[in-house]
Amino acid sequence: MRTYLDHAATSPVRPEVAQQIAEDLVGGLGGWANPSAQHTAGRRAGALLAEARARLAGALGVDAHEVMFTSGGTEADALVVSGRARAVPGGRLVVSPIEHPAVLDSARTAMAELGAELGLLEVDATGRVVLDSVARAMAPSADTGRSHVSLVSVMTANNETGVVQDMAALVARVREASGAGHPDEAGYVPVHSDAVAALGKVPVDFHGWGLDAMSLTGHKLGAPVGVGALVLRRDLALTPATGGGRQERGIRSGTQDVVAARALALAVELAVAEQQEQEARLAVLRRRILEGAGALPGVHATLPEDADHVASTAHLWFEKADAEALLMALDLAGIDASAGSACHAGVAQPSHVLLAMGFQEGPARSTLRCSLGRETSPDDVERLLTALPAALEGARRAWKVTHKAARTRI
Repeated sequence: MRTYLDHAATSPVRPEVAQQIAEDLVGGLGGWANPSAQHTAGRRAGALLAEARARLAGALGVDAHEVMFTSGGTEADALVVSGRARAVPGGRLVVSPIEHPAVLDSARTAMAELGAELGLLEVDATGRVVLDSVARAMAPSADTGRSHVSLVSVMTANNETGVVQDMAALVARVREASGAGHPDEAGYVPVHSDAVAALGKVPVDFHGWGLDAMSLTGHKLGAPVGVGALVLRRDLALTPATGGGRQERGIRSGTQDVVAARALALAVELAVAEQQEQEARLAVLRRRILEGAGALPGVHATLPEDADHVASTAHLWFEKADAEALLMALDLAGIDASAGSACHAGVAQPSHVLLAMGFQEGPARSTLRCSLGRETSPDDVERLLTALPAALEGARRAWKVTHKAARTRI
């Protein structure tokens, strides 16, 4: 029996969602058709797509016309970051240094290939944005004198550590720094948030926070891989990199997947409805992991107790331990966990998130992320804590061998 503690990477498809998908596929949605087609079958598919969009919007508390379906959070992030870089040539993209690579790499590519500027916010030792750094990152450049910021992008919850930002306060600082509080005012700066790691874990309030764009995905919530959404203010200009049939407001061309859209809507509805209950349950399990692991020598919680965080992520760092050896030992013991983001699978490098938080390279390499979900039980946590001491002992032996070899080469 295996213990799965990597829900931040992906979660199992929920039975309710799987059943709906199976019924949709077997029944052919009442007749297969392109939802953009004008014949009867096409109009039926189009109506089902519109219904899914409205249901998703309702679960998120936004308007249906603000919801665009995508293939996932990565595409949604790239659409808004690169779309703003193209819509505002030479503008500055302001991001935090702990963003998912979907945002960071898109911003760096826009700088290299589209002539965008890149401004970095500062984070404190917990990974929360230093609000006073917002004005500094948006200030005119000393080299060019330009201060035309095309987008500010900060994730709601970090996918590695689980730290949660105060998005309302951050948006307020952006409005203050720009001097424009409404999209119709000159100098208005739109704010985007990657909410992939937050949705279903903490309350998400697109309009209440004052956001202009927000990314989400389905496979962290019990929908299948391959469907997500970008919530986008109706009049926010994005210039797409590709053309096509101009579906999804002309920004994301391609025939829409009605079955996947319906699956996403259902998964989000369920996750939002259960958020408070699951948060309370998982908080107990997270606390048990941190206390149990923290009793071992040289094992530390990455976030302090008073840091705002999602209840589903317990993040640890280890003194003088090889993270790959630790993960391998846990894997052999039947525990599925990760060292950090699974999006760089197979690439052993220090966490850019922890480095931005002020960690040295050694601790930033020696981490363990245990992420919990609906299926996680107290027994799963106890199996982890039972396996961890021996796994850690082996990881420390591996660390000593590696560092002895490194010293020998020097």
